[in-house]
Amino acid sequence: MKTIGFIGGGNMAEALLRGILEAGLYRPQEIWVSDTRSDPLNRLREQYGVQVSGDNRKPAALADILILSVKPQVMKDMLKGIAGTLKQDAIVISIAAGITTESIRSILGKVQIVRVMPNTPALIGAGASGLFCADASGEAMQAALEIFSSVGRAIVVEEENLIDAVTAVSGSGPAYFFLVMEAMIRAGVALGLTEETAKTLVLQTARGAALLAEQADQKGESPALLRKKVTSPGGTTEAALNVFAEEDFDRLVKKALRAAFNRGQELSRAQ
Repeated sequence: MKTIGFIGGGNMAEALLRGILEAGLYRPQEIWVSDTRSDPLNRLREQYGVQVSGDNRKPAALADILILSVKPQVMKDMLKGIAGTLKQDAIVISIAAGITTESIRSILGKVQIVRVMPNTPALIGAGASGLFCADASGEAMQAALEIFSSVGRAIVVEEENLIDAVTAVSGSGPAYFFLVMEAMIRAGVALGLTEETAKTLVLQTARGAALLAEQADQKGESPALLRKKVTSPGGTTEAALNVFAEEDFDRLVKKALRAAFNRGQELSRAQ
């Protein structure tokens, strides 16, 4: 019987275990979750029927696949605590930002490691995840692809430093769209709409635009083409887009994502 373990029982761990249960990849009795907090463990056990422990060494010792879903700042201490307990052929998957495979291997020894950057829409099965493994065609990568495909789309990158680019684009990406939504709601209120009306319009517009872009992509149509289709010469959309162009919106987005990328690099070097 194959076993999968999670160290850390937070939101992303829950999203992943729910996804693999719904996909039928594992049964509840084949899933172990550990955490230093009893409340999330009790809830996960009651809601999903999984096995839980307050000792990280329990899933580490039992798991064929071990997912490390703790905060980057506690990763080193956690790794030291489970060193020497893993199965010889265990697959380790880390979703901690800025923690390199080399730093994990320096503590755990020679193990198969996949580094993944998911994002929060995985909580509703609509995530975007970037994966890196030195052996991109090996068993570890295939296992990770299966797991993260159960909560959305999973993309493989060929170099580890590209995980920092994935972090900048999709890992942090939902926050950028939320920021735009916030600003549009405030602007709608300033134009005279009630906050509830502005919110309803903005959320539905964001949802519709994303679905339309996804369908268009399947036909080979880019977001740029969609933008041109809805921009009539001399019309209202063009007036708004001209302001974005005057303020160099493209440069601002590039600068923001570069800052996120650089921060990821800094976190990696600080280990």
